[in-house]
Amino acid sequence: MTEIPEHLLKRAQAAREKAAGGDASSTGGASDRIPDQLLDRTKAAGSGVAVADKPAAVATAAPGGVPIGAGPGGHTQRLLTVVKSGSIQDVKAAPVDKVHTWPHLLAVEFVAALSCLTFLFMFSWFVNAPLLQAANVNRTPNPSKAPWYFLGLQELLTMFHPMIAGVTLPGVALIALMLAPYVDKNPSNKPEDRKFITSLMTVHLMFWAVLVIIGSFFRGPGFNFVFPWRDGIFFEL
Repeated sequence: MTEIPEHLLKRAQAAREKAAGGDASSTGGASDRIPDQLLDRTKAAGSGVAVADKPAAVATAAPGGVPIGAGPGGHTQRLLTVVKSGSIQDVKAAPVDKVHTWPHLLAVEFVAALSCLTFLFMFSWFVNAPLLQAANVNRTPNPSKAPWYFLGLQELLTMFHPMIAGVTLPGVALIALMLAPYVDKNPSNKPEDRKFITSLMTVHLMFWAVLVIIGSFFRGPGFNFVFPWRDGIFFEL
């Protein structure tokens, strides 16, 4: 059984003494002993519950000699429950799915950047870059293609006016990507919970990837549309 704190024992003792004086004058010396069946029931209930030896004070009595607020049979005893502090105080920190940017994130990114730099350095040491011969100002290659990461923009220039292909469409796409985090404010990191932003980024990447593939493998001399399995591939790194 849990030990009752000292200040509660003193308070109970004072209440018993006060009740003893009041009961003697008002109820004619009624018995204040706790029934044995209640004591047995309390012991069977387990630790954490303490029972006072004598009842708490009940100031007045109803007609017939039964104190006001008494339980079945006119008993006035009460149970004092002592709860351990561990059951009402949670000292453990709640788990969170966030960490500080420094050092947790930046340290990992720095190590990853060094690893990529080391790999590229070793790779370029043993493998020659697929470069062509020196450029000849008297001979323009046909077709003349931009680097692969600009081929999507060059492909747009064959379909639309330069103002639309070079400024309007790329500008609208960039503004849409910048405003996307303010439209979809879901804090979840799971892809299934971010369907709008995932769909928007997927459409953007697929649109640009299709333009790059067409400009790389389906454009021949004069930047005309060709089939690579019939006319060959006019694309070199």
